Amino acid sequence: MSRRACACLFGALSLTAALGACSSPDPKLYTIAPVTGAAKIGGPKIIVLERVEIASYLQRSQIVRSSEDYRLDLKSNDWWGDALGQMLRRTLQQELGQRLPQSVVLSETGAVTASPDATIDVDFQRLDEDRSGNVVLQAQVSVSLKGQKAPTLRSFRFAVPLPVPDVTGEVTAISAAVGQLADGLASVLASSNGSR
Repeated sequence: MSRRACACLFGALSLTAALGACSSPDPKLYTIAPVTGAAKIGGPKIIVLERVEIASYLQRSQIVRSSEDYRLDLKSNDWWGDALGQMLRRTLQQELGQRLPQSVVLSETGAVTASPDATIDVDFQRLDEDRSGNVVLQAQVSVSLKGQKAPTLRSFRFAVPLPVPDVTGEVTAISAAVGQLADGLASVLASSNGSR
C-alpha cells in the first residue's frame, strides 16, 4: 500500500473515531406523574383548564436542574418525554378531576368541549432546584367563574425536598409540587360561589 493510501486510510479512521467519540448516548426520558390528593365536596360542574404557560427558560427538551447563581444548569441527556407545558396541563387536569369528583375537568386543547362554569389559567414562573436542594414551584393562577365579574387571583409557592439527589429525585419532587398546586386549586374551586 502506498504512503498516500496509508495516509488517506489513517485520516478516514481518525475521522470515524472522532465522530464516534462525539456522539452521545440516547437521552433518558422523564415524565411528571399525577399525585393523589384529598377529594373535596362541591366545585363548579364543568371546569376548563384554559392556558398553562411556563417561563421561557423551562421551554426546552432538557430538564433544567437549577436557575440559581445567574446560570441554567442542564443535564444534556436527561430530557422531558413530552413538552413540559403539555405534561403540566395533563397532570393538573387528572389531579383536579381526582380532587373534585363532582366536577368534570376539561382541557382547552382536548377533543371534548363544553360551556364552562369555571376556567383556570396557570402561569408557571419557576420549576427547578434551589441551593438547598428543594424543587421550587412558583406559579400565579387565575380562576374565573361564570357570572363573576372579576377572576380570583392567587400566587402559589412550594418548596419540596428531593427524596434522592439525582434527576429521578428532582422529577419526583416536581410531581409532588404539582400535586400541591392541584390541592390549592381544588380548595379555591370547592369554596367558590360556583359550587353545587
